[in-house]
Amino acid sequence: MEVCTIGGFEQVGKNMTAVKIKNDVFIFDAGIYLPAVIEIQEEEAHEHIYNEKNLRRIGALPDDLVLDKHGWTDKVRAIIIGHAHLDHLGALPYLVHRYPNAEIIATPFTMAVLDEILEGEKIHLKNRRRTVKEDSTYVFNGSSGQIKFEFIHTTHSTLQCVFIAMHTSEGTFFYALDFKLDNYPVIGDPPRYNKLRELGRKGVKVLVLDALYSGTERKTPSERIARNMVEDAMASVRDRNAAMIVTTFSSHISRLKSIVDFGKRTGRKIVFIGRSLNKYVTAAIKVGQCPFRKEIIMMKYRNQVDAFLKKVEKERGKYLVVCTGHQAEPGSILDRIVKDETHLKLREDDNIIFCSSVIPDPVNINARDRMDKRLKKKGVRIQNDVHVSGHGGREDMRDLVKILMPNHVIPAHGTLRQETPMIELASELGYKFGETSHLSPNGNILRFD
Repeated sequence: MEVCTIGGFEQVGKNMTAVKIKNDVFIFDAGIYLPAVIEIQEEEAHEHIYNEKNLRRIGALPDDLVLDKHGWTDKVRAIIIGHAHLDHLGALPYLVHRYPNAEIIATPFTMAVLDEILEGEKIHLKNRRRTVKEDSTYVFNGSSGQIKFEFIHTTHSTLQCVFIAMHTSEGTFFYALDFKLDNYPVIGDPPRYNKLRELGRKGVKVLVLDALYSGTERKTPSERIARNMVEDAMASVRDRNAAMIVTTFSSHISRLKSIVDFGKRTGRKIVFIGRSLNKYVTAAIKVGQCPFRKEIIMMKYRNQVDAFLKKVEKERGKYLVVCTGHQAEPGSILDRIVKDETHLKLREDDNIIFCSSVIPDPVNINARDRMDKRLKKKGVRIQNDVHVSGHGGREDMRDLVKILMPNHVIPAHGTLRQETPMIELASELGYKFGETSHLSPNGNILRFD
């Protein structure tokens, strides 16, 4: 078994891992590096950004060209996507042409989001696609023999996320990006602990896991806690004549459900605006996973949005605006509002609730800092960090490793500095750095006998 850590092992984003078993190669995830896209959005028009050449130039795509050097490219049989976040899925439309014989495998919601991306960017993919349900299996017959994939339900911050176990003649490879062990999710079930224990008993050779918050000494709280925080934040808005704006991750359907549930108590009409929100909510509707569909109005087109915000300016207390822009992304709805580029002009005592945290990258941190300074100058009431993470903390990682008992551990989904605490945790659990626990930079190949 050979594992190529293509991307996401030295930064938060562009996640991509390849595993070679004899003459068959399987790719796990193909994510984009969003901070690079955000930076260039300030300089160039949208239509000039989204092509492979430009995305490679700005470092937004994982450097899968490394597979060419090792002769792996023509051996790629499948690309398996663990969930629908862009740092795991977003590069696929621009890279998959390099792997014409590879089928794309994903859960229904993830595949629906891919369809929304392809439609928005007017991209047509020729690759075969296979939609798999959570807790299902798929058997691939290749030159390396029979390979069995198991798609094991887990919890994260979007719908239908799976751990992927790949059972091969060389042992089991387990892919755990991204996850937290949420025992009280707002939508869906807790992780499948029984299946994880069963796999641990049978034996796991290599575990690649989300180690972004391995330095955080805690178990990440349940989404149920975030739901209580949303309820409290919205109840604290007393001025019925002030504007009320909520922003969160567009892919976080559970969080959006909580916002709608408690937004209804305000007596305001709930309006979702922004292309990204439209994309994820539409995908959730397509797969029957949008319980709040009848409670909201959705808008995405510029002229439609501008006309609506003109109404909000005149009747501020009538609407609850749920919009994109929680990371202060250039051109997002919230960014335009804050910069006075819409008809809605923020006033003293208007309310903005950030049901999100700042993604720990300098581009996002600096952008949000600039936005917050503008808001404070306007006298806007800000509620920040009404949020719990979708990524496990150190204790989630401890639990997963102890359940699976893998022979080897490879931390991913962060800088080497962010992943180092996972190596320290592995040491506590009996692993030896460089022998059974591994910090692997992008483009590196690890071989396991």
